[in-house]
Amino acid sequence: MDVPVLHRLALNESPYPPLPSVREAMQRAVAQAHRYPQFHPDDLTERIAAWCRVPCDRVAVGSGSVGVALQLLQAVVRPGDAVVHAWRTFDAYPLLAAMAGARSVPVPLAPDGHQDLRALLAAFDHRTRVVVLCNPHNPTGSLVTAGALSAFLSQVPRHVTVLLDEAYVEFARGPDLPDTPALLDAHPNLLVLRTFSKAYGLAALRVGYGLGAPGLVERIRRHQLPFGINAVATAAVKASLRAESELRLRVDTVVAERERLRCELVSLGWRVRPGHANSVWLAAPDPVDEGAAALTDAGVQARHYPGEGIRLTVGDRNANDTVLGALAGVRAHRSASRT
Repeated sequence: MDVPVLHRLALNESPYPPLPSVREAMQRAVAQAHRYPQFHPDDLTERIAAWCRVPCDRVAVGSGSVGVALQLLQAVVRPGDAVVHAWRTFDAYPLLAAMAGARSVPVPLAPDGHQDLRALLAAFDHRTRVVVLCNPHNPTGSLVTAGALSAFLSQVPRHVTVLLDEAYVEFARGPDLPDTPALLDAHPNLLVLRTFSKAYGLAALRVGYGLGAPGLVERIRRHQLPFGINAVATAAVKASLRAESELRLRVDTVVAERERLRCELVSLGWRVRPGHANSVWLAAPDPVDEGAAALTDAGVQARHYPGEGIRLTVGDRNANDTVLGALAGVRAHRSASRT
């Protein structure tokens, strides 16, 4: 008999629903659902700019970080241009490149799961217009440190836009984290991409934003879909920003569970490197295909890349304990088969 999916750990969603104060704001906005939202999300843009402590002309808002990324590509790419990115990475980037008429140039990850910055630079040609960095990286959770990022940006030609996807930045910890907003003045070809889908738990509402130089942001805004950010989403984001301290505690809980999950998996014999996202990455040559099957049997929905690895979203404690039980069985079976 098929085991129903009990734990959704495939899409790096938050395990927590919106806070009560956020739900109340959403309900108030629903009462005005017969009214159009703003033609362009000017109020929300101003609120995000104030929160990020940057001028309003440095902020572009879109339908999730994916929407802002597409607006960027539409602004700077012409048919036949190239978009360079690591692979594996967020699945949407090759799709977005194709939508913009660009050629996708995938660059293999380094053996340790990091993005190979030298190889990314070496992949540039005369048609390269965008290079994508995902930091922390999806799906491995690896981090490009402050020094490495600065060195990389200094080597990217000014006519190539750097799309720095920081969808998971709130979950990153450590002394080497880049201060990316501080880099914007020095690098007018940099767009820092962020989202309210992950740490803020608003994935269904589709709001993301980009931070960049005024000239770049102006070009991106030209591709803003009219009425593209609905009033419920706007209300939810504003309420979430007011409840930032509560949400930070939730993020800290996810980070603590990530570290517990990683340590327990290592103790079971899985080779799990430290990560900085809201997930853990199990990579081959560990028995990832067997692990994926065991998780499915246990009712856990994970992101399985056959022959490559498993990305496991950090869930609540019960979900993570279910993961540990399923993967412990894989290791026990593997050990028994060797004796």
